[in-house]
Amino acid sequence: MMTKDIPVLGFAAWSGTGKTTLLKQLLLSLKKRGLRVGCIKHAHHQFDVDTPGKDSYELRHAGASQMLIASEKRWALMVEKPQTEIPSLENLLGHLDTGQLDLILVEGFKSEVFPKIELFRPKLGKPLQYMDDASIIAIATDQPTGLPDDVQIPVLDINDINAIESFVCHYTQVRESQG
Repeated sequence: MMTKDIPVLGFAAWSGTGKTTLLKQLLLSLKKRGLRVGCIKHAHHQFDVDTPGKDSYELRHAGASQMLIASEKRWALMVEKPQTEIPSLENLLGHLDTGQLDLILVEGFKSEVFPKIELFRPKLGKPLQYMDDASIIAIATDQPTGLPDDVQIPVLDINDINAIESFVCHYTQVRESQG
């Protein structure tokens, strides 16, 4: 999947597999390479990025339907918009400033069709997803012997961040920051 010439690659797995841990390591590696990476994460529950007692939280809870907080280092926009469904990945991608990015990594959204790496830990006792999702392009696992013998997609070591970084860069064809 591409958005305005920016490759989009996801990481899908069952809860507790280590998606966020892996993405934090991968982001550090990609940043060292000079890449500008955006992230979109799916949250399953209500969440807050501001803290109770802080001004932004108090203003949002007082009734602001949009609350933008900014400093010299960052800004964040919280939008209160009750919906019956989770926003689509395509809709969320439209909110990113893609002119400032080389790559977009996505955590979650496993039911949407876009290229994803499945993270798999057999000890969790959860089934593999790749057989039911043709958009899974690779599996990263800590136990390759726990995979079926007929896996037709690349298998990566979930603990080898350099191998995962190389695969991501090769697949997405990103090399270094263009800006």
